[in-house]
Amino acid sequence: MADGAHRARYRRILLFAARHFVQIWWYELILPRLGLAAVAERTRAARMTRLAKRFHALAVELGGLMIKVGQFLSSRLDVLPPEITAELEGLQDEVPAVPFPDIRALAEAELGVSLERAFAAFDETPVAAASLGQAHRARLSAPDAADAGFEDVIVKVQRPGIDEIVKVDLAALRRVGGWLRRVRFVATRVDAPALVEEFAQTSMEEIDYLHEAANAERFAECFDGDIRVGVPRIAWERTTRRVLILSDVSAIKINDTDALRAAGIDRSEVAHVFAAVMFDQLFTHGFVHADPHPGNIFVTPLPEGEGPAWRLTFVDFGMMAEVPAELRSSLRMLVIAVAARDGRGLIDAAQQMGVLLPTADRVTLEHALTQLFDRFGGMSFTELRDVDPREFRDFAVEFGDMVRALPFQLPERLLLLIRAVSLTSGLCSGLDPDFNIWDSVQPYAARLLREESGGMMRDLAQEALANAGVIWRLPKRADALITRMDQGTVTFDTSRLERRLDRLERIGVRVLSAVLFAALLIGGALLMPVNPVLGTVLVIVSAIPLAHTLFAGLFGRGPR
Repeated sequence: MADGAHRARYRRILLFAARHFVQIWWYELILPRLGLAAVAERTRAARMTRLAKRFHALAVELGGLMIKVGQFLSSRLDVLPPEITAELEGLQDEVPAVPFPDIRALAEAELGVSLERAFAAFDETPVAAASLGQAHRARLSAPDAADAGFEDVIVKVQRPGIDEIVKVDLAALRRVGGWLRRVRFVATRVDAPALVEEFAQTSMEEIDYLHEAANAERFAECFDGDIRVGVPRIAWERTTRRVLILSDVSAIKINDTDALRAAGIDRSEVAHVFAAVMFDQLFTHGFVHADPHPGNIFVTPLPEGEGPAWRLTFVDFGMMAEVPAELRSSLRMLVIAVAARDGRGLIDAAQQMGVLLPTADRVTLEHALTQLFDRFGGMSFTELRDVDPREFRDFAVEFGDMVRALPFQLPERLLLLIRAVSLTSGLCSGLDPDFNIWDSVQPYAARLLREESGGMMRDLAQEALANAGVIWRLPKRADALITRMDQGTVTFDTSRLERRLDRLERIGVRVLSAVLFAALLIGGALLMPVNPVLGTVLVIVSAIPLAHTLFAGLFGRGPR
């Protein structure tokens, strides 16, 4: 019975995709060749909206991974038209709760004991029900509570059969991605199979509760000792791949402004602390909570004392974004290119991150970025904040069409970061209407520039040391060469060669002194804005190789 239902689900997904592929093929490829491109253009927005509405209905009906697919597509502003992304934005991860007997059966099979033995109390009414699992409040049994160090818990249980549903959905999506790869019109703009695999990896991680528990502990380690952040503890003795038990840290939802006001907590302060914590995750720890919606962030009032009056408590670590060293390097390149208004550098950073496919038209994109920098590039963060939002929207519309025409796509990990920043900005703006994301980013952008300056200075210093080593060794190597020639069997007169080598040696040393002078002077000038003391020292020290370059020729060795 289950196999038949899974086959029907698989066929239904493929049939939906095939039917709409044919429609898109007809309007976007055939009609323009028949001279009816205007018809396709005129009806495109309405067709895309209808397609999104039909997929919305399909996802709600099928549930499972298809809701996650809709949410994933709603964020793909890089490869999908706005008519689709706007319609799918409202797709919520809320589905009817699984009947409690089914939840009980799965939980007891995973735990190996009855719920009555594992818990002193278990609330049959779920706290939340989602497409992949649902959560219940409970209280640990006395022995387990003693081992764990806490008593009140939240028990997350996977929806029964979700593993098979995820496999079926991913198989269908891989088939659809294979179809898209064979359509040149699509393949030159988006690597569909790669998108499917990125989505598959994230989905498989999200249904593995052991992975989520490990993420929670790693997140807690990142903020160990940080009084601003709290994280639930894991009851490892009772946690499995399909059942997660963690301490109940429920408090005031971060967007519950009435409760915050009643607790005497300043909403504006919450917004700024939350933004700072999120950017610490991105720029300092490289491990980011990628789903910071209001249901996953609590404001927890603390007892009165010397410490803060409240802290932020994060829950649900199934969707995390890791920032590896390569991506961090690319982000640094990106920030520096933006600061320097360097369109070519920005494109190089985008290609290093895997954002631009090899077939990208660099010339067109560089031209667009030049226009963007000409308008906004010279503005400070404060000035950008004061720009009319309608002007930003006009640029977004203009460049959005161009971006979607390019072979441009965001890797899943980078997309998760953008999602996290977007949710952060929206939530903070809801708490404080005057909140501006630029103010929170500015300290980190400045730090990246300082780090880059420091890295450049280290490179210059290493180069200077290498040059100094060459200078130090060059006279000895020249003398050794001449000595070997004097002691060998060579019969020709070497006096002229010795004089030429001596002149070349002096010229070489002066050239290297000039290089060393330039390196120290440029390094000092670059470092002056961020570290005036070290920059001044380097500029002063550069006078030594300069003096050698200018005056070394006045003191020759004379004839040998």
